[in-house]
Amino acid sequence: MKTFTLSIDGRLYQVDAEGKNLLHVCLSLGLNLPYFCWHPALHSVGACRQCAVKLFKDDADTRGRIVMSCMTPVADGMRLSIEDPEARAFRGQVTEWLMVNHPHDCPICDEGGECHLQDMVVMTGHNYRRYRFAKRTHRNQDLGPFLNHEMNRCIECYRCVRFYRDFAGGTDLEVLGAHDTVYFGRKEDGALENEFSGNLVEVCPTGVFTDKTLKSHYTRKWDLQTAPSLCVHCGVGCNTVPGERYGTLRRVRTRYNGDVNGYFLCDRGRYGYEFVNGEKRIRQPLLRSSGSQGEATAEEALARAAEAVGRGSVIGIGSPRASLESNFALQRLVGPEHFFINVPDARLELHRMMIGVLKEGPAPSATLRQAAGADAVLVLGEDAWNSAPILGLNLRQAAANAPAAAAVKQKKLNRWDDAAVREAIRYEKGPFFVATPEATKLDEVARESLRAAPADIARLGFAVAHEIDAGSPAVPGLSEPALEAARRIAEALRSAEHPLVVSGGSLATPAIVQAAANVARALKMAGRDARISLVFPEANSVGAAMLAAGGIESAARAATSLPGAALIVMEADVYREVGSTAAEALLSSAAHVIAIDHTGTATSAAADIVLPAASFAESSGTLISSEGRAQRYFSVMPAIGTMTDSWRWVERIAAASTRKVSAWVRLDEVIHALVTEFPDLHGIRDAAPGADYRLRGAHVPRKSIRESGRTAVTANVSIHEPRPPVDLDSPLSYTMEGASRGAPASLNARFWSPGWNSDQSLSKFQAEVSGQLVGGDPGVRLFEPAEPGAGSWFTAIPAAHAARDGQLFLVPRHNVFGSEELSSLAPGIAARFTGPALSLSEADAKARGLANGQKARVQMESGIGVELAVQIRQMPAGIASIMAGDSAGAALPVWVRVTGGSGR
Repeated sequence: MKTFTLSIDGRLYQVDAEGKNLLHVCLSLGLNLPYFCWHPALHSVGACRQCAVKLFKDDADTRGRIVMSCMTPVADGMRLSIEDPEARAFRGQVTEWLMVNHPHDCPICDEGGECHLQDMVVMTGHNYRRYRFAKRTHRNQDLGPFLNHEMNRCIECYRCVRFYRDFAGGTDLEVLGAHDTVYFGRKEDGALENEFSGNLVEVCPTGVFTDKTLKSHYTRKWDLQTAPSLCVHCGVGCNTVPGERYGTLRRVRTRYNGDVNGYFLCDRGRYGYEFVNGEKRIRQPLLRSSGSQGEATAEEALARAAEAVGRGSVIGIGSPRASLESNFALQRLVGPEHFFINVPDARLELHRMMIGVLKEGPAPSATLRQAAGADAVLVLGEDAWNSAPILGLNLRQAAANAPAAAAVKQKKLNRWDDAAVREAIRYEKGPFFVATPEATKLDEVARESLRAAPADIARLGFAVAHEIDAGSPAVPGLSEPALEAARRIAEALRSAEHPLVVSGGSLATPAIVQAAANVARALKMAGRDARISLVFPEANSVGAAMLAAGGIESAARAATSLPGAALIVMEADVYREVGSTAAEALLSSAAHVIAIDHTGTATSAAADIVLPAASFAESSGTLISSEGRAQRYFSVMPAIGTMTDSWRWVERIAAASTRKVSAWVRLDEVIHALVTEFPDLHGIRDAAPGADYRLRGAHVPRKSIRESGRTAVTANVSIHEPRPPVDLDSPLSYTMEGASRGAPASLNARFWSPGWNSDQSLSKFQAEVSGQLVGGDPGVRLFEPAEPGAGSWFTAIPAAHAARDGQLFLVPRHNVFGSEELSSLAPGIAARFTGPALSLSEADAKARGLANGQKARVQMESGIGVELAVQIRQMPAGIASIMAGDSAGAALPVWVRVTGGSGR
C-alpha cells in the first residue's frame, strides 16, 4: 500500500488510500460525512449526491469545486474540505430534495431512533420543511413473513436492489417506475424469494423495509438489552446481536466480524431466533410417573437424577449444537470412554477426518473474507448456498473477482466504481466451478457446473489434483469428458493467485473431502496461495467431534454392554439422527433416561427426567466454527426460573450424586479445566475476556444509556426497582451502568456514536471501513497447518458410480429453510419451508410415471420407507435427493426404490 498525504479542512492526514475513494478514506479517518447510496460492501454508484465535498487543485486554489466523494479516487497531495460552506449548503439542499416526499412519520416508524436518514438530516442541518404540497404516495406490498414494506419512506438510494439483485443474486425485487415515482418492490405481492432478503432491514437507510417479526413484539432500539452472540443454526459461526425486552427475545441483527460474516446474515440466522420464545421451550423440570410426565421442582428432579446416576454406569450423549463447556462437563461426569455425540458414527469419523485436514494441512482454512477474495474457486460436492449460506454469499462475490480485475486493468476503472465494473463484466464468467449432484444457486455465476454422483465428484477432484501435480495419484478409468473437465479446471486453478477449494460433509462421502484436500495440496506444491474451506453442519460440530468417543451407534453398543446404566442426553434428539426404531432401542436399553434440553423433542418426551436448559439467549459458552475459529457467545437475558446452562445441570447432578467430579461455579472454571485436559483447545481462553475483565474498573453494560422506563419495566410486579441479576460468566452487566466505549470487539454488542444512531455507526468501530474492528475481529483460530502442502496425498480413489437396475442412489440435500432443527421451529422460517420433497431428474420421474407435486414412495434397503412429494430438478439420471431430516433416520446416501405413492 502506498501512503498518501491528504489535507482535509486544513489538517494533514497520512493514509493508505491507493485504489480507494474519498468517502471511504474520510469515514475510515472517523470524519463525519453524510451519504446514502454508498455502502461499504456494495461500493459506489453516485446516485444520491449526498456526500459532496469541496476539492481544491492546489494551495493557491481558493475557489475549488464540488465533487462527490464516493466517486472521486484518492490521489497524493489532495486538498479538500468537508466543512466548506458551499459544500455544506449543497448537502443540505440534497437532503431537502430527498425529504420532499418523505412522510415524516418517525414516531410511528419502526426504524425511528436507529434510522440513517434521521442521522443524515440532522448532520446536514435540514431542520424545517418548506415543501407544503401533496406528497407522493405508494401502495405497499405483502413481502412475506420477514419484511414489512412502506414505500412512502423511500428516498430512492437504490441500495435495496443493488444488494438484493447484484450482491445476493435475487431476481424478484425490481426497480419499477421512473423519476420521482420509482417503486422498489415485486411485480405482485409475495414473499421475497432470496435467502438473504432480511438484510434489506439493515441495508435500507430509512424505514422502507423493516423487520416483521420484531413488529409482533416491537421495542425501540434503545430499550433492547443486547449482548455479543453467535448464530447457532449452522457451522459458519456468524456473529449476531440478539435483543431482549421483558424476558422475550425480540430480534437478531448482524454483529460485524470482518473475517466471518461481515455486514450480513442469512434469513435463517436472522429469523430463526423465535424458537427461543416458542411453545416447545422446556421451562420446568419434568418427572415421569405412572407412564406420563409431570412438572416437578428442581430439587425433586435433581434428587431423582442423582439417584439414577449414582447407582452405576452412566452414558452421556452430547450435541454438536451445545457449547464446548457443556459437552466437556458431560464428558467429565460420565468419563471419556462413555461420552458420545448425537451423530451417526460414520459422520463423526468424517468430521474427524475433516478436522485433520484443517489441522495438518494441506492448506490453511479460509476465512470468509479470504473466500470472498479468491480469484478461482472449485466447489466439490457442497451446496454452500444452503449448507453454509454466508459462505455461499461470499463465494458469489468471489466469482466476479477475476473478470473485475481484468476489467479494472484493461479499461482503467476503479474497483469501487460498482456500476461501471458490473457493466464491464456483465457477460463474463470467472474461473468458478461447481460439481454437485443437483443444481445450486451458485450455478448462475459458475463458468462450469457439473452434475454427478458423489463417487464421480470425488474422482473429478482427484483428477484435478493429478493434473496440477503429477505426484498426486491418477484416476483409473476416467471418462474422456471428465478428464477434459479436470484439465480445464486444473489450468484455471493453477493460473490463479488465490485459488480456493470448497468441500464438506453434506454428501457424507469422505472421498470428496479427500479429493478437495489433494487439490489444495497440489496447488500449494505449485506455489499458489491456495486455501481450503470445509463445511461442517452444526454450530459446534468441530468442538463436539474433538471430545467424543463415538457417535450414536457407539452409544447404543455401550448401553447394551452396560445393563442398568443411566443415559444422559444433552441438547440432542436421537430420533432425528437415527429414526424411531433405533432411538427407541437405545433409550429402552437404559435404566433411566435423563434429558437436558431447552426445547422439547421426541427424546425429551421419552425421558424419565427432563431438566430445562438455557438456550443461547440465556447462557454463555464457546463454539468452534467450520473455519476452526473459537468464538464466545454471551447471554442476552438471564435464565428464568429453573432454567440454567446445561453444564450447570451436569455439575449439580454430579454434586448431588456419588460421582462428584468438580465444583465449578463460573464458566471460566470450566474453560480452565477443559484446556488443561485438551491442550489443542487452549486457544479458546482467548476467544473473549474472562468474567473478571473490567473496562476502566467497570462492567460492560448490556443496556443502553438511553433505556427508558427502567423501574417501570417490572412495575406490574413491584414499584421498587429490583436488584439486577448477577452474571458470573462474563464481564457484562444486566444494567445500563458501566463502560462500553473501548471494550474489546468480542464484548461489543452495540454500535452507537454521537450523531450516528443507525448501524452505519459501525465505521466508528473499525480500524478501516470494511476492515477489521478496532483491536481485531472476535474469535481465535485454533488450527494452522505447520507448512504449505503438509501431509501426504490421499490415495483411496473410489470406483466410478455404477447404476443399479430399478434403483436410485439417494443423497442428502440441504435447504436454508427447513434443514436445521431449531430454526425450523420459528414461525417465519416454517412459513418459508415448502415441505418435504423428493428431487428426481426428469428422466427418472418420467420412467416412474411421476410429475411435479405427485406423491412418491421411497423404500430403502433397511426397510424404512417414506412418502414425499416429487420435485423435478436438474440432476443426473439415477440420482435422487431428499432433505437429511426427511429420511426417517436412515443414513444417507443409500440405494432406494421409488414408486408412485398413495397420494397420486
